Amino acid sequence: MNVATAVESAASPAPKSAVADKAKAAANAAIDKLDQIATSSKILTYSLLAIAVIIGIIGIFFASKRFQQRFQERLSPQFKVLYRVVFAPYQGWLAIALTLVILDTALLNLRFLPDWGSYVELVIGLGTAMLIAWLGSRLFQQFFDDYLLDAAIQSQRKVNSEVLIVAKLAANLVIIIILIVIFAQAHAVNIFGLFASLGVGGLAVAFAAQKTLEQLLGGIVLYIDRPFVVDDYIGLPDGTFGRVESIGLRSTKIRTSGKGTLTIIPNSALTQLNIENFTGAKKSILLSYLTFERLIPDEEKALIRQIILDSTVDIFGIDSRNTDVTFNEIHLPSNQPKSQAQINFFILGSGEVSMDLRRQLLDIANENIAQQLRDYGIGFSLEERTINVDSPITI
Repeated sequence: MNVATAVESAASPAPKSAVADKAKAAANAAIDKLDQIATSSKILTYSLLAIAVIIGIIGIFFASKRFQQRFQERLSPQFKVLYRVVFAPYQGWLAIALTLVILDTALLNLRFLPDWGSYVELVIGLGTAMLIAWLGSRLFQQFFDDYLLDAAIQSQRKVNSEVLIVAKLAANLVIIIILIVIFAQAHAVNIFGLFASLGVGGLAVAFAAQKTLEQLLGGIVLYIDRPFVVDDYIGLPDGTFGRVESIGLRSTKIRTSGKGTLTIIPNSALTQLNIENFTGAKKSILLSYLTFERLIPDEEKALIRQIILDSTVDIFGIDSRNTDVTFNEIHLPSNQPKSQAQINFFILGSGEVSMDLRRQLLDIANENIAQQLRDYGIGFSLEERTINVDSPITI
């Protein structure tokens, strides 16, 4: 009896172990099945998302064309010119930027993206921000160069080229700041808290090294404003005159004329002085030619000269007092004698950017001159052989 009981007690755990193994196997099979279903569901979701993106891109492409047509129909004539000059050359890039913005917004709001999806979204977001920054800069440049300058000349308003340069730089800076703030807010980065922390730390450093920072900021101002560059001859109110040898972050070195000694002046002091730049005081002479279809009598010569002077008198940087119009009689083979007007424009400037912008203003003024001459019925041909002659002032 004891032997039978022992045998039964030894054999009884076997069925329980088999049941547990079967249950475990069934659970594993169920988990594998759920994983397969989840994987299939993710693949289906990603496939549907890709199809939706492709359909959305195609839809935006066709919808943008219809929207463009209806939008242009509702614009006033003035805004139609603005759209044609500024936005029309970049229609394709605008559509691409809009598509990327929609795609990035969709990726930001999807909650079932895998781990690598966040990196893809970050790359798309950075690319979108860079594209919008470049596109915004190009649109503002197109607006200033091709629309605003022309509108200012046509309305006969005074045009300050220096203000336009500062406005272009300010517009690009505003675009970059807005994009940084939007990108940081979209990706949950507390940009304002970061700025506040940097501001508190900056105040502490500023109080600790006030004089040094004042000189460094003076160097930055000199680099940005560029009242002089290396090798320029400058004069200071205390009688110092010489050639600039180097411009550092803290000080500027000037080799004085005559004595040959080296004068070192802190940049913070230079930003508060009246500096006379002898090298930068240059002017550029532009020669333009108008060839008329006949000999011009003296009365019409006076009218043409007055039209030319009136078209350039309000352009800042053009020395209208020295603008000269000279009429010559030319004889071409097998043609009757004709009159040719040589126009001498004097452009004053201190930098390449300023000079280039003033040349653009002068090109628009030439178009205005040509239009007024046509309105008076004076036939002519404008020869595209403008000659730029730099005339530096002798020291």
